[in-house]
Amino acid sequence: MAKHEEEEGGIAAGEAKAGVGAVAGTRGPQLGAPLVEYFLRLGDDRLILGHRMSEWTGHGPILEEDIATANIALDLIGQASQLLKLAGETEGKGRDENALAYFRDGTQFRNCLLVELPKGDFGDTMVRQFLFDAQSVLVLDELTKCGHAELAAIAAKAIKEDKYHLRHSSEWVVRLGDGTDESHARVQASLDRLWRYTGELFATDEVDRAVAAAGISIDMAGIKARWDTIVNDVLGRATLTRPADGPMQRGGRRGRHTEHIGHLLATMQSVARAHPGATW
Repeated sequence: MAKHEEEEGGIAAGEAKAGVGAVAGTRGPQLGAPLVEYFLRLGDDRLILGHRMSEWTGHGPILEEDIATANIALDLIGQASQLLKLAGETEGKGRDENALAYFRDGTQFRNCLLVELPKGDFGDTMVRQFLFDAQSVLVLDELTKCGHAELAAIAAKAIKEDKYHLRHSSEWVVRLGDGTDESHARVQASLDRLWRYTGELFATDEVDRAVAAAGISIDMAGIKARWDTIVNDVLGRATLTRPADGPMQRGGRRGRHTEHIGHLLATMQSVARAHPGATW
């Protein structure tokens, strides 16, 4: 596994002068660079998580869940398509949403580490989905009120879908946590394994500060507090123990990923890369 930053909000000094750090303090006509980065982060989270959810199609524990997980995957990939299209248009280099999805390498993806982890068992998937959904609903709610009209419109549509996702995943966490001894133990283990990846959902850096100039100002500290309330309520109903907040794994926003991203992209991008330039 790649080595990741483990201190909240920490940015290596060298990184502040290179890569995405180069957009820090950008203003005026160069504001597009941090905007592209910001849109990629939002889009990549949903693209990669949508792909992970799609892996359950045909493998759900019951037919209803086959339908539900497939629909959630479609929602997430649809959101990603809109966000990546916006990123490509803002970048202005002729890359559309398909080029950004299928012709970037792993180090060029900006998703958080949580969403790229293998789907694991059904409990792993529902816990991961719940932790992400609770954050996503809160972020999208803020974005519906942001000063960027196109992003606000995307968020307004996506939040309706994500509220359903959150209801679905939280109900499963409660059902599994407050179920049998085995289901409780397994979903508690899932929560313990995944918790170390939640810190990256709330980390901010110079990209977030730069896009505030475009009217995209998110109170991430406030979102974290509201997320804590949602998570604590669901875990309490699920009779699960919230893990202690230790060092958090992060790096995905900088293109430093786990080994799992390579395997995921090899599958997800295989058809497009086998036939570059093809029209469908």
